[in-house]
Amino acid sequence: MSAVFITSTGAAIGKTFVTAGLVRHLRDKGRPAVAVKPVVTGYEGPAPESDPAALLAAMGEVMSEDAVARIAPWRFKAPLSPDMAALREGRELPFGELVGFCRDAAARHPDLMIEGVGGVMMPLDARHTVLDWMAALGFPVVLVTGSYLGTLSHTLTAAGALEGAGLKVASLVVNDSGDGAVPLTDTAATLHRFLPRLEVTILPRGASGLDFAPLAVLAFRDKT
Repeated sequence: MSAVFITSTGAAIGKTFVTAGLVRHLRDKGRPAVAVKPVVTGYEGPAPESDPAALLAAMGEVMSEDAVARIAPWRFKAPLSPDMAALREGRELPFGELVGFCRDAAARHPDLMIEGVGGVMMPLDARHTVLDWMAALGFPVVLVTGSYLGTLSHTLTAAGALEGAGLKVASLVVNDSGDGAVPLTDTAATLHRFLPRLEVTILPRGASGLDFAPLAVLAFRDKT
């Protein structure tokens, strides 16, 4: 079993971009990488710009409602936290089934990426957060953050929560936020100074042919 959980410091930071990039890199190397995003909010249907569609495209699959349902079984319309979005539909996200779905996928796929929802502490239901989800699985984590002003506190807080839960962070990915507020390399250097135990990978915005090989080595250290 070889699985990695992709999480972030918040919403719209770049989890899907990183997950899809890893899938494409591994598949280009001949490895049957698979990605799932079990929980999706703000989902109105199999639109080409949706996160599940991006992951299916990375796997070379045609988008359809059935294909989306296979990798994202819990979909909610409201663009809110899963607990709030589910409540609006008179539903509740079944935490036990969510964990079971991920374990089953990890048992069936040798290179699995599980993309989370929102940030590390995003509520899933009345009692559980994404951190509880990751802790229940115990897989290595890739933590994605941005280069925006304020990211240092968000990232250090998220890293502290992951460490407190006993989770291994395979890599910290600094994804260029594109606002030019703080140089990407300065953000990465500061984070590395405060988190010297973590490997830091940077992803510049607009760079052509981004090389996901270094991140793949860290995420799947034993097999890449």
